[in-house]
Amino acid sequence: MIVMMGKIKQFWINKPLKSILILALLVRLIAVIFSNGYGWHDDHFLVIEASQSWADGKDWDNWLPNGQLETWPNKEPVPSGHSLLYAGIHYVLFSIMNFLGINNPDIKIMLIRLLHALFSLLIISFSYKITKRYSDERIAKQVGLILALLWFMPFFSVRNLVEFVCIPFILWGTWLIVKDKAPKINLFVWAGLLMGVAFSIRYQTIVFAGGVGLVLLFTNKVKEAFIFGAAVLFSIILVQGGIDLFVWGRPFAEFQEYVKYNLAHKGDYGTNVWYMYTTVLGGMLLLPLGVVFFFGWFSIIKKYPLLFWPSFLFFMFHNLFSNKQERFILPILPFFVIAGAIGWWQFMDKSKFWQDNKMLFKGMMVFFWTFNFIALPIVSTTYSKRSRCESMNYIGTKTNAKSILLEDTNRGSVDYLPNFYSGRYIKMYKYAKPSINGLEKLTYSCYNTSYTSVIQTPEYFSYNDVENPDYVLFIGEKRLEQRLVNLKKYYPDIEYETTINPSYMDMLMRRITPSNNNQLVFIYKIN
Repeated sequence: MIVMMGKIKQFWINKPLKSILILALLVRLIAVIFSNGYGWHDDHFLVIEASQSWADGKDWDNWLPNGQLETWPNKEPVPSGHSLLYAGIHYVLFSIMNFLGINNPDIKIMLIRLLHALFSLLIISFSYKITKRYSDERIAKQVGLILALLWFMPFFSVRNLVEFVCIPFILWGTWLIVKDKAPKINLFVWAGLLMGVAFSIRYQTIVFAGGVGLVLLFTNKVKEAFIFGAAVLFSIILVQGGIDLFVWGRPFAEFQEYVKYNLAHKGDYGTNVWYMYTTVLGGMLLLPLGVVFFFGWFSIIKKYPLLFWPSFLFFMFHNLFSNKQERFILPILPFFVIAGAIGWWQFMDKSKFWQDNKMLFKGMMVFFWTFNFIALPIVSTTYSKRSRCESMNYIGTKTNAKSILLEDTNRGSVDYLPNFYSGRYIKMYKYAKPSINGLEKLTYSCYNTSYTSVIQTPEYFSYNDVENPDYVLFIGEKRLEQRLVNLKKYYPDIEYETTINPSYMDMLMRRITPSNNNQLVFIYKIN
């Protein structure tokens, strides 16, 4: 045992980056196995649900022209404002799985999580190298360990979030620019191409790329700035423009629709105070790092402008834009950690107070790692949106289930359930709290997706030439008895089958933020 510990210590001393990557991989593999489900609507329905449907020769949300699923009412598909690159990559992956006969949705999504976990290691590798380039191995180790073991990183590393998946590309591009004191011109070309790809995954990263160009320009690297900018533009035209030209017959169709939609609906989602992302970044790093890293970030403005200005411009853009959601700030998280660590540790090295009180900061770091290691295993093994995923898993085992009724009349809308986990395509009818004039529109239905419709009343099935649902899923336990009585007016013979519980973390998040609709699901069979 002593010999083994000695070898591990020696390996850490000789090969710190490899040691950190191995450690990071181990905790991410735990998340691959145990962190089932999805975190938000976007990381499942805008990636997994869409791409799997394409691989099956269908079109989940009418995203593509000439979709192969019939929709109601008949509607000509138009660009939806979603970049098709990332979802397209998953289309290829799911097509390969279909070809190999891998049909179990749980196995499919675990393979996807594994690929994302491996890809996320690039974040740690490039962050370590950039930090070491501007400081020393001591600080690089700290940055590497923080990004490897930060409480939420394994969880995010296996999610299908474009805000997270774009990070390796902007880090890689940054590394190519800073790796040599006098980098060759071709490195600026490659850096620009990579950041162009990042744009085609997450449009807002163009702000970061613009910040890089401005830093090059104002540090008298005019030639390099224009070459970098041209490479970014070429990459965007080739990837984003090329995909849209192939799909829609015109370049940038999706990007144009994205801009139009967000300008028109900028106040519809997640609006918050202008300083929201200050608290988000600080909170992600916990105490005390969340505070001292802000100090370190701003302390390197003059010394390392490339580490500050691109990320700061990205930070300010999202602070000023009204649509604010926590995950939007993720692309600059590693740069905040890199710049914050370099700035803070270099400040401490010159500070008489901190040199005289080294035990104080060691105590602060013990405090940080203690709370971090309490949260890390809990978050890394969280089954997010469990009740939604397991409900569809259960329905998928019922071969007689062709359509289901989602009853959530406590609320004005019903959340999507992930059809992916059923392993097939089941028609869903969403029955929410009826609108004021709902009783006047007994036959009302509106188009949502290729297989989801909204109804105002179960009488819809009596007035329309459609099959009755085979199962009803009651979302949430509130007023359950009353809701059962109401539904039995239309379906007197319904039979209870099972209850699907949310995960512990889902329940905790709902208690903290009631808008998280992670509730129990009660499944009844309609006879």
